[in-house]
Amino acid sequence: MAVTPVIPQTITVHLGRPNTPAPNVTVPFTEYIKNVASNEIYPTWPESAIRANILAQITFALNRVYTEFYRSRGYDFDITDNTSIDQNYVYGGEVYDNISRITDEIFNNYIVRTGRVEPLYAQFCDGYTTFCNGLSQWGSVTLANQGYTPLQILRYYYGDDISIVYNAEVGGNTESYPGTALRRGSFGDDVLTIKRELNRIAKNYPAIPTVNGNTGVYDLETENAVRAFQSIFNLDPDGVVGKATWYKIKQVYAGVKRLSEITGEGLTLSELEKRYTRELRIGMRGVDVEALQYYLAFLGYFYPELPPIPITGYFGEQTRDAVFTFQNNYGLPVTGVVDANVFHEIEQAYRAAVRDLPPSYRTAIGEPYPGRFIVEGDRGESVRIIQRYLNVVGQGNPSIPSLTVDGIFGPRTKAAVIAFQRSLGLEQNGAVGPAEWAELVIRGNNL
Repeated sequence: MAVTPVIPQTITVHLGRPNTPAPNVTVPFTEYIKNVASNEIYPTWPESAIRANILAQITFALNRVYTEFYRSRGYDFDITDNTSIDQNYVYGGEVYDNISRITDEIFNNYIVRTGRVEPLYAQFCDGYTTFCNGLSQWGSVTLANQGYTPLQILRYYYGDDISIVYNAEVGGNTESYPGTALRRGSFGDDVLTIKRELNRIAKNYPAIPTVNGNTGVYDLETENAVRAFQSIFNLDPDGVVGKATWYKIKQVYAGVKRLSEITGEGLTLSELEKRYTRELRIGMRGVDVEALQYYLAFLGYFYPELPPIPITGYFGEQTRDAVFTFQNNYGLPVTGVVDANVFHEIEQAYRAAVRDLPPSYRTAIGEPYPGRFIVEGDRGESVRIIQRYLNVVGQGNPSIPSLTVDGIFGPRTKAAVIAFQRSLGLEQNGAVGPAEWAELVIRGNNL
């Protein structure tokens, strides 16, 4: 799910109960709300009541989208037209002029609990034939006639601790699954998301071990937590977050946080503020920036026009200038900002350069970074390279323990990596990323 909600451009509606065969229709979000409002309430009601009801309908729909209520259960739609569980959408139904006008004004406003992030599960009922713990549609008319404002009406039913988010960002609908399975050695924003959600789930399922949620590296403890989660929820316990595991984590997380209930625990801003961004720009820090800098620095051996940059994990002016140059040379918009598309292009250029690298260049510039974090539990040639270089560097640094070069990344290798990171002033997570790799190769070759 997104860090904070955006208003989708479209919403996909299943014209029937969730588990029954029926067509799906994808319609503009504003048209969906206009249709629902025109079928749920009357255009002759006082405007305060109309606005309060439309805000509830917007928020209810956004809650379904934001929590991936249906998609996390394997469905290919966002909401249904079934009034017993969702809202009354009539495909091709009539829309009233005043409801259309009001919706156009407020379609990107929604209700939240104060201090929370996700749209409230804004349950409502007609208050005449059906009753619920949320807003009463006919009751809202009575309150409007008594002079209540839309916010006062909403607080009457949902509590005094609600607020309205105004003018939220409008964006496209995107599947939250990153498209590539997360596994040991993966890094970035999506890894942080999974760690945060697993740690919250672990409070309800203590058989799942907690993980270090302050680093965006998918390490051995993350793999073990994923295996435990998969075992509990009858998934293949391979320790890899593929599509099925990703959406199961989303579903269970939303359940334990009760994000689809009026009294849900909710998501605080502090739970989200440590996430990495999907767009890297000047002033940012993190492992994504380290990887970006390593790729650009490596490519600089082959493209002299790329300015040399240090691998610091901080996106400063030197990194921005290198991004400018890369974007210009590859025919991309020259923005200095690295979105998912630009990062992919840089990564592909790096992989192509490594693939075509002559053996003589390996001697001159050192072994190329393998493109993933090397962590405890890994085996193979990349681990041997790390162990050899750590032994060389360790000759001048007694805090780095000597290692058997066996290609097995065990606890002793992790301890040596942590000692090396400490000497460099890097995050001591015991994982070898692009910054550690580059420093090992440079220092090891110069000793």
